[in-house]
Amino acid sequence: MSGSGKPPADDVRDVVPRILRVAAAIGWRFLVVVAALYVVGTVTGYLAGLVVPVAIALLLAALLAPGVDQFAGLGVPRGLATALVLVGGLVILGGVLTFVVVTFVNGIPGLVSQLSQSVDTATKWLTDGPLHLSDNQIREASARFMATLTENQSDITTGALTTAATVGEVLTQTLLVLFTLIFFLYDGPRIWQFLIRAAPDRVRTRVDVAGRRGLAALVSYVRATSAVAVVDAVGIGIGLAVLGVPLAIPLAALVFLGAFIPIIGAVVAGSVAILIALVANGVVAGLVVAGIVIAVMQLESHVLQPLLLGRAVKLHPLAVVLAITGGLLVGGIAGALLSVPLLAVLNSGIRSLLSEADEHVDPADVHASEPEESAPDEPGLDTEVGPKP
Repeated sequence: MSGSGKPPADDVRDVVPRILRVAAAIGWRFLVVVAALYVVGTVTGYLAGLVVPVAIALLLAALLAPGVDQFAGLGVPRGLATALVLVGGLVILGGVLTFVVVTFVNGIPGLVSQLSQSVDTATKWLTDGPLHLSDNQIREASARFMATLTENQSDITTGALTTAATVGEVLTQTLLVLFTLIFFLYDGPRIWQFLIRAAPDRVRTRVDVAGRRGLAALVSYVRATSAVAVVDAVGIGIGLAVLGVPLAIPLAALVFLGAFIPIIGAVVAGSVAILIALVANGVVAGLVVAGIVIAVMQLESHVLQPLLLGRAVKLHPLAVVLAITGGLLVGGIAGALLSVPLLAVLNSGIRSLLSEADEHVDPADVHASEPEESAPDEPGLDTEVGPKP
């Protein structure tokens, strides 16, 4: 005992079991990390109207920036290169959307007619089939349905007004995405150099290399996902067109957009295609479309993801599923869309920071168009989705 009456620190450590001391040390550090993540998540959710457009602009910049760099490398001024790539992308996107919308509008009357025939067929089956329902019972069910709609008319109206407000927010955020994208493409390198000034001088080069590795992973992810989305859309679209399913092209476009949300998006879009085929063309066509969707999903899971996404993001399938689920719970559709690219960027950046091979790498030698190849044996969530190419 010391003169102050308190036991020495060594005596206290001897009294407390080592496993309890280790557990306490890990526990309070874990609580600090959880608290920090909670604060970051809360702030991000509060600023979702700002964070999501900037994140989407970053994804689009990862897709378009290599084109701007190629034009700039040919001697084209960067401002003109940005304008060429951006206008070209908008023209292509606008043309595709216009074609899809016009096709969808033109196909609605035929779909309504086929839906009416399907309702008549279902009604006939209910009356003449094994259920033997009477016309009065069917009319009563229809009357109850209409009464339910009437009773909830105010809720439906409120939902329509909310949707209108949401459309206004979407338009505003779309303008923010476009505005941010312009500056990411034109002034991206200088913006990045400004951001890394926050890092201490002794580690600034390592942070620069890690950030460029993360950007390379993001570029590879966007390219690979685009390729997978095109294959999914073409495969399912051809199947729908051959079967004569209405709105085949808009449904293929929906599959293309849904494929950017890994695993979940393509399944949901394919389910919509199956439902329309079932309603418009009957049970047999619905089953055939279901088989086509399953075949395309198997092609994506066992061929495209190992060859493309596996090389691009170097993430284990379990990590992808958990990231999507967590993003969906936290941020809805936007969270599911952004969770995997965020995880890919963090995984690549952290691997670079931990890699001894990147200690002496010149940041100028790290190109966004090249996938990260350093530190292949570093531990982490870097098990590829399939064999290494």
